[in-house]
Amino acid sequence: MPEIETEFLFEARVKLAEPQNIGPTPEGFRMTVPVAGGRFEGPRLSGEIVPFSGADWARIRPDGSGALDVRMTLKTDDGALIYVHWHGIMRFAPEDQAYAMDFAKDDDPLGASRYYFRASPRFEVGDLRYAWLNTLVCITKSRTGDGGVIHRVFAVN
Repeated sequence: MPEIETEFLFEARVKLAEPQNIGPTPEGFRMTVPVAGGRFEGPRLSGEIVPFSGADWARIRPDGSGALDVRMTLKTDDGALIYVHWHGIMRFAPEDQAYAMDFAKDDDPLGASRYYFRASPRFEVGDLRYAWLNTLVCITKSRTGDGGVIHRVFAVN
């Protein structure tokens, strides 16, 4: 059986607002992080992340890893609205936690090797020009910095 292949879809630079810290819960330390906006760019679609169209209902789990539950709306440059919902995991060694969670640091692609940050987005779109997104399985290779998070999104072929 051949290896899994992927196709690069876009890079999303998601700007984040101040987190709303809910605090310790039975499921871990819960917080809601509003999506303040941003931009996505790729070979087949580009546009803006609609400001305050969603959030990350995140939590730090008892094992210290972060669990993401992100929902937001994308608006393509030609006006299509795309709902995206993804789950993901971020994990790091204790000595790298402050670096991994520093969303305000400069974008540092090489520094992302200090932590693991992956997600699996799903898309819902009614615009027929982008209906092909509805049936994709996707993954991200993600990092923090530049005022938020940077997700490189790939379709699994």
